[in-house]
Formats: sequence, structure tokens, C-alpha cells
Amino acid sequence: CGTFCSSFRGVRMCISKEKHTRHTRLTSQADCYVSLWLPTAAIEKCRTKTIRNSNDPVWNETFYFRIQSRVKNVLELTVYDEDFATPDDHLLCTLFDTAKLPIDRTVLLYFKPSSTVSSVRSIILGLSIYMSLLICKICACVYLSNCSCHQDLDMRFGFDLCSDERAFLGKRKKYVASALKSVFHLQEDLQDHEVCVTFVYSSRGEVSKMGHILLLLLLIFLSLLSFSRTMANLYRDAYWSQKDLDSHISEAQKQATKCKMGCFSMDRMKYYNKQLCQRKEEGYRTSFIDLWGLMIEYLLNDGKDPHKLSDQREALCDGQNPLPIYVSVCVRDNYSTQDFKEWVEFTPYEVGLLKYGAFIPAENFGSKFFMGRMLKKLPESRICYLQGMWSSIFSVNLLQIWGLSHSSEDFWKRWTQDKIDEVDEDPVLPTRPHELRTRMYTPPGTLSSALRGALTDRFSVAQHHNFLKGYQLHNDYFENKHFCQWKDTVLDSRPNELMQNPDHLGMIDAGFFINTSSPPLLRQQREVDVIIYLSYTTGSHISSLDKACKYYSEQKIPFPKISLSDEDKKNLKECYIFQDSDLPGCPIVIFLPLVNDTFQEYKAPGVKRCCSEMEEGKLDLTSRCSPYCMFAVRYTDENYRRLLNLSEYNILNNSQMIMQALQIAMQRRRQNTCC
Repeated sequence: CGTFCSSFRGVRMCISKEKHTRHTRLTSQADCYVSLWLPTAAIEKCRTKTIRNSNDPVWNETFYFRIQSRVKNVLELTVYDEDFATPDDHLLCTLFDTAKLPIDRTVLLYFKPSSTVSSVRSIILGLSIYMSLLICKICACVYLSNCSCHQDLDMRFGFDLCSDERAFLGKRKKYVASALKSVFHLQEDLQDHEVCVTFVYSSRGEVSKMGHILLLLLLIFLSLLSFSRTMANLYRDAYWSQKDLDSHISEAQKQATKCKMGCFSMDRMKYYNKQLCQRKEEGYRTSFIDLWGLMIEYLLNDGKDPHKLSDQREALCDGQNPLPIYVSVCVRDNYSTQDFKEWVEFTPYEVGLLKYGAFIPAENFGSKFFMGRMLKKLPESRICYLQGMWSSIFSVNLLQIWGLSHSSEDFWKRWTQDKIDEVDEDPVLPTRPHELRTRMYTPPGTLSSALRGALTDRFSVAQHHNFLKGYQLHNDYFENKHFCQWKDTVLDSRPNELMQNPDHLGMIDAGFFINTSSPPLLRQQREVDVIIYLSYTTGSHISSLDKACKYYSEQKIPFPKISLSDEDKKNLKECYIFQDSDLPGCPIVIFLPLVNDTFQEYKAPGVKRCCSEMEEGKLDLTSRCSPYCMFAVRYTDENYRRLLNLSEYNILNNSQMIMQALQIAMQRRRQNTCC
């Protein structure tokens, strides 16, 4: 119990007049009104009366709002030209941060196009708005009888690792310390802070023997992109990395080589329909991605797979296996993946949006939340539905297809990006670091809207209940270093749109962005020392690595520069090591592309092929007719065996380089401890 003094403010807004309204009709003058939207203060929008047949309307109307000063309050002033027969014409919208206003002093503001706007745009934005605002304190004391805090919520806020993962790391490092001591023949046991954190991620979830069982013992994190289904199947066995992998490889071979036509049989269709109806009754919004997940279930199993993501905790209880991390990206309608994407991390412990530091237990993903509390518990999804989302090829749009064929989406940005210009204020208000610039948004025309929709529309997107529903951003959110690390969307400076709180989050395969699952692993809290990147893509091996390097550079996330000679880009070798010892916190990257180089002449490291074995070393990995192309859903036993032998050979043949990188990382750990 106690007393809480509110930090509410009262805002009085008087809309005075508007000058030089942009014409939308040829036969008459405009019929303008202004809509006011302050979503942090009111659900519904307010509006002025309509001034008929005037290009310089005067309203002199006053509106009152009560705002919470600790959240980001951005007022949207939208000017419309009213029509009777058709929807009202949206002329423009001004976005104003109310935190700029001084307290207890009336300010008459005049919004006009910034001097930096081009002359053509100035004509388009030639409308100016006069508005007087008064912000004052509201003294209110609320007596609390049942105090609540973050501990009472059903979700976790914070950018640190959860307690379960921290406990896992303590146990896992004991396994890794023992393996490092054995590999490097150390005389003394390693302390926890001396154990290098190693992470493997692959661009496709192919099964390989990982070179040697010791390599698995050295791993702390494991992540496979797009085809995460392979990794998920491994964790059915609670001690899989402690055993010989032959049984798992045999099972994977059995599923990879079986006929896939059975997934279209009448019995399977009835099964799909029954499962989707059951999922809908449970409270989920079903989509084609869920059907794809059920098809993946058939492709990987002989029957129904009852396993769930949270079930994988059993394989982590003693730290006996690496922590599996799955990745997706959250997207929005009418925005390309380049313009809007938010990283979503899945572990057996929790699911969360990295940008906001918002996490929920894995078993509650899909349940209904409001303001951090679970309103309705839904049964946890079987993992096949998540696999459908993590490895979906059906969330592509025309803009991404264009990008694949032309390597750039810049040509279409004029149609797919919002037109926003900065606005000058008169008088000029003093600014503080957390305040947002006043800007003016010009809505697209009918043709632009139609083209934008056609370019950005995705065939299907996985839909899950939004666990951030009901929340608003803090007033200082733009200065938060953790938020800024993942601040990479066009809506980051538009909090009303960023936190519009849709009922459902749309999630797609992370491969549609930069074809890497590494961003969650590069969270500062995980302190990753070594990244082993197994590039098993059938496209350009270096392209995704270059894109990742560029992305991390833009986000100021420590990552070594990727520099290859022109010769290497044409003819990749089996292993590369990239590092930057001058950049604090920068991991060592071991890049292992799946190439057929020395394997053509050697059947094992140091063992040359005889003439009769040369054919065994010829694998077509790159042509359109390759049996290993991305869309190949069935391998022959022979092709599977040869691919497995190649991937194992490449790792074994470069094991010394891998161990050398691990040794450097271990030495860095010791040096940092001494410092």
C-alpha cells in the first residue's frame, strides 16, 4: 500500500487556421477538416468541423487531452478534404512530439515545410497549420492498495539473459571446459570465465557429422536457418551430442530419400483438415503456413510429431547439449522486409522481440496477452507449426523476387516507402536529446497505393497473438542503447505506428532478410567469441556473409570485416577465418562454405583417391540441374551419402584452422581476465 503521485499532463490544443490547401478537385475549392490522434491518450480520433469551399479555412476549435509524460506522446494532425460520394481525401499528416512543449506556457506554433525540402515537394507540402498549445501539470494522488510491479507480469522485460539460460550456461561451460582441456592438452582446468563461447549456425539445416564429436562438445549455442527442422528433431534425444551421430544421420537419410508424394494423399488431406480445424478451435489464427508445417511434419517423420519447443528443455537440464536458438522476423503489411523487420528469438526457455527486450515463456507463445498479463492461455503449438514458420518459402513478395534477380530494390523505393519530410516550427522550440523532430507525411496516391500493395503483399504469413498488445513506448525510448542496437526499420521514429498494437504479429522465415540466424547470438549479453558459419546454400556463399557484415556495421554490432580477393570470390576455398583484434567484443568468424575443392582428389584428409575413386569426388553443387538444389525435396541414397561425405571431409580437412581460432579466442579470454 502507498501513495502514488501521477506524472500526468494536461494538453490544450487550439486549431486556428490553415493556409494554401492543396487542391484535390478541379471544379470546387476544398472542404477541409483536421483529425487529431493521440493514441497514448485516447483510443478514438478527434476532429474539427468541416469548413466548406475554402482553401484557407479557419476553425478556432479547442481540444483537451490528458497524457502520461513518461510515454512517448506524438500528436498526429491529419488534414482531410471531405467528399460525400467517395472516401475523404487524405491531404497530409503532421507528426508533433508533445515533449517539446514547455509547461504552463501557451505556445502558438506555425508548421511549414522545411527549407531542406525540394521546391517541387514544397509546392506539394505548401499547406501550413497554425496551432496554439498549452501543457500543464495535473496534480493527482492515487492511493494504492494492491501494489503491482514487473514481477507480477506474465512476461519478462529486460535485455539480460533469462535466469534459466544463465543457469544453463554455467552447466554447459563445464562440459566445454573439459573438452577444451582434452583438445589442447591443458595442464590445469579452465575457469568458467576462461571458456570461449562458440556458436555454430548454418544457412540450411543439413545433417553432417560436424567433423568430430569433440566439435559438438565445444559448442555452447547452435542455430540453423530456414531448415531448422533438422535441429528440432535432434533435440528429441536428451543426450544426442554425447552419442555417435550415425543413428540420427541414418534417420535423416531415411526421411530425405523417401517418396514425398504421400503428403498429397487423401488420408493426409483429411489429417491436415482435422489438425487445422482443431488448431482454430484452440484459438489460433490459421494460415497456409500452418498447412506447410503439417506437410513438413510428414516429410520428416513417419507419423504425428507431438513434440513442443518447451520439451527441448529436457535436453538442456544438465548442460549436456548446445542451446538451440531459432530465429524469425516480424513484418508488417504494406512494408517490404528491408523497410520493416523485427528480430524474434525462440529458445526452449522463452520467445522474445529483441528490440523491446520483451520475452514470454516458450509454452505461452501464441496465448493472448494484454499489458503484460496473459488473458487466455492457449495450448502450446506443436513444433511442426513453428517449423512451418521458420522454414517457409511462401512468405515471399514481388519485391524480394525482384531483388533476387536484380540485386537491388532501390528502383521501387519511390513506390514502397512513405514520403516524410521534416517541418520547420515557428517559433523554434528548444530541443532535448529524446525529442523527435516534427515531420510531415504525404499519403500516396491511388496508383502508388495499389502498386505498393502489389509489390509488398506476401502470399502467406504466420499469425500469432501479439504479446506486446496494450503497451506504449517510453518517452526516452529513442535514447535506449539496446533499442538503438536493433533500430533498423522506417517506423522506429514513428512510435504511433511502431506500437499500433495489432492483434496478431506476422512472422516469416529470417532467410527473407539477410539469410542468417546470427543476430540473436550477437547480443552483447551472450559474449560470443567464435562463430562457425556453415554455408550450405546453393546460391552465392559470400553474398549472405557480405550482407550480414554490412548490416552489423550499420547497427554498430561488433563483427569482423569480410575481405576476399577476386580470385577467392570466383573459386572459394574450404575454410576462411575473419577476425578484428582491434575491435572490442568482435567475434572470430570461421567461414566454411560447402564447396567441392580438394575433395575431388582426396577421399580423406591426406589420403589421395585412386583412379577408380575419382568419380566419387565429382559433385554438382551449383548448376540448376544439381540434385542438391534448394527445391530438391528428395535425395537418392547415393547423393545423400556423397553430400554427407563432402561436408564431413571439409570440416575434418580444416580442423587445424578451427582449433587455431578456438585457441586464439581462449587466449583472448585469459588476457581480458588479467586486465
